[in-house]
Amino acid sequence: MGIIVGLDVGGSTTKIVGMDAENIVYKSVTKAGDPVTSAYGALGKLINDLGISVSDIDRINITGVGSGFTATPMLGIDTIVVEEFISTGLGGLYLAKLDRAVVVSMGTGTAYLKAEYPNVSHIIGSGVGGGSLVGLSNSMIGMDDPEKLSELAHQGDINRVDLNIGDISKAEIPGLAKDVTASNFGKAADDLTNPDKICGIFNLVYQSIGTMAVLSSRTVSIKDVVFTGQLTMFDQCEKTFEMFRNLYEANFIIPEDAVYATAIGACLAGGRK
Repeated sequence: MGIIVGLDVGGSTTKIVGMDAENIVYKSVTKAGDPVTSAYGALGKLINDLGISVSDIDRINITGVGSGFTATPMLGIDTIVVEEFISTGLGGLYLAKLDRAVVVSMGTGTAYLKAEYPNVSHIIGSGVGGGSLVGLSNSMIGMDDPEKLSELAHQGDINRVDLNIGDISKAEIPGLAKDVTASNFGKAADDLTNPDKICGIFNLVYQSIGTMAVLSSRTVSIKDVVFTGQLTMFDQCEKTFEMFRNLYEANFIIPEDAVYATAIGACLAGGRK
């Protein structure tokens, strides 16, 4: 039996996963100037890296915003377009080893999904995501490389940027620690350093996503929340979500390989339209 390939095609980046039965045998990210080039480049790299031939691939399941550009049979292989929400939901469940969860897709914006295997439905979406982080950072300090921004944020002091509960109330507030954010950028002064600003932006984006995740979890009465997407890569993600676990007793899960969740889910979708 050959392998099934899952392609998550973005505007210029393709995440590719190869699965044999239900085991992941390959994963990679390919960047190019357009979705067609990145998708075919990712497929060619998989064939070369695994040392297989085209005939060893049973099927290609393709998803993502760029999938419409490459929906024709790729390399003559049966190619099936899978809805992105289904792919992300199934991939999130697979990685977290769950049958039921809220799956959060942190991309340019953020999507919140109710995933109950094998069904996935959309709860709500938000315009706050990776695009917000990069756009705000570029506007403030003229930098747009997410990895460099994450490194810079580590040098910032969030207490010079955000207003906390302890800043506005000397009295104890039941259920709210004094270091809980009362207002993102509520304390920002004219002398903020670039690291301070970027630290504040990361905090704003992850806290906004976390708050919506808690609300989504409570809306559908599912405690397990699985995070997927590019924003799971950065240290600030785990640090911020730990606060949500403690404050709201939310079971926030950031699985290994969360970046590949949508490509994995495309493999598992089995050709569902």
